Amino acid sequence: MNQDGDLGLSQLQIKLQALAADLRCLADSYQGNSLALLALLRTLEQTHREIREHSFQASLPDNRQQLYALLKDIEEEGGWPYIERMRLRELLENMPLDNSIPNSGRNRRE
Repeated sequence: MNQDGDLGLSQLQIKLQALAADLRCLADSYQGNSLALLALLRTLEQTHREIREHSFQASLPDNRQQLYALLKDIEEEGGWPYIERMRLRELLENMPLDNSIPNSGRNRRE
C-alpha cells in the first residue's frame, strides 16, 4: 500500500478508536437500562447492515490483485465482521431469579 493509503488507514483507526470509546461511554451511561441498551444494540446492527449492503458491497474489488489483498486482510486481521445476537436461552440463563414474580398460568407451591 502506498504512503497516502497508510496515512488514511491510520487516521481511520484513530477515528474508529474514538468512536468505540464514545459507544462504550454511552453504554456505560445506560448501565442497568436494558431497553436503552437494546436500542443501542439495534442501532449498531442496523448501521452494520447499511454499511455492508451499500458502502461495502459497492467497494468490492474488481480485479484479482485487489480481491487477494482483501481476502488476505480478512484472514490476517480476524475474519469477517459479525454482530452476534444473544440467544433467548442465554438471556434467560443470565436473568436473576425473582421469586416474587408469579408464574403465568401455573399454580405455585410454597
